[in-house]
Amino acid sequence: MATSTSQISNFDPLISRLAGPLEPGDRAAFRAAAENALIGCSGEGQAYRTLRDVWRLFFRPSPDPRSGQTRRLGSRPSKLASLEPIGADDPRAGSRERHRFEAR
Repeated sequence: MATSTSQISNFDPLISRLAGPLEPGDRAAFRAAAENALIGCSGEGQAYRTLRDVWRLFFRPSPDPRSGQTRRLGSRPSKLASLEPIGADDPRAGSRERHRFEAR
């Protein structure tokens, strides 16, 4: 069981990795809450699961600048969606099927 500061310091790399994406003002508060939550953790797996829940309390995703816009994969409009469809109205369409049963 991690009960002393020396044992909690074994989890410092994990705490630092999880504190990276947080806002700079929240990192010190997260570190203090993480160290308090790790008291009683016996391994890295249990520490990670404990810190995951603590991290979710401090993580605030940045606002999406595209909110309110339609979602698309890229920044350019799709040529497939903007041009007229190709198909049966094309005189070349279906030529392979028409000539499939011809005797050669």
